[in-house]
Amino acid sequence: MKSGMLAAEATFSALQSANTSTVFLFDYEKALRNSSIWKELYQVRNMRPSFSTPLGLYGGVLYSGLEAYLFRGKTPWTLKHHSTDSAATKPASECEKIEYPKPDGVLSFDVLTSVSRTGTNHEEDQPVHLQVKDWDQHTDAAYPKYKGIENRFCPAGVYEYVEDASKPHGVRFQINAQNCIHCKTCDIKVPTQDINWQTPQGGEGPKYFKT
Repeated sequence: MKSGMLAAEATFSALQSANTSTVFLFDYEKALRNSSIWKELYQVRNMRPSFSTPLGLYGGVLYSGLEAYLFRGKTPWTLKHHSTDSAATKPASECEKIEYPKPDGVLSFDVLTSVSRTGTNHEEDQPVHLQVKDWDQHTDAAYPKYKGIENRFCPAGVYEYVEDASKPHGVRFQINAQNCIHCKTCDIKVPTQDINWQTPQGGEGPKYFKT
């Protein structure tokens, strides 16, 4: 019930400030994370997986009890690591750029071929399911430090930094939403956490075909 109330409040807020036909609930996830629901779910997040391990039924019960009542969702392992994937993303200066070999057409294929084989289809006039609050602000925060990480982790070439001399960093951030295969890496991994992924209209892919 509480999550529904938060969704309604976020929807009302988005409709009040919307200046386009597409409405994105940017405030919903933030409100959910700051609510009591998130804390309660976090404490029991590892209960179900613990019963599908070699520990068995009683081992799962014991582990779940320790997880929920002693560690409160934070096991000794998670306490030593980053709380989110986005927080663990390293700056480009700390990483060596990977130079992948050209696709051979047998075991590896170019992006366009791989995307076409997923059967993903987005109608041209459907609401865009990927949105950024402020495109220039995203570029200012993400490009100098991470050098266009989105176009490196995206398997479908959805994100691009196009050369543009009129922009402060010489690049313009661009999203090709029609290529998206909905892996949600951007929603999870981008350090700025300002790319919002929503379920696209009509279940239009991916539809992988048997060959």
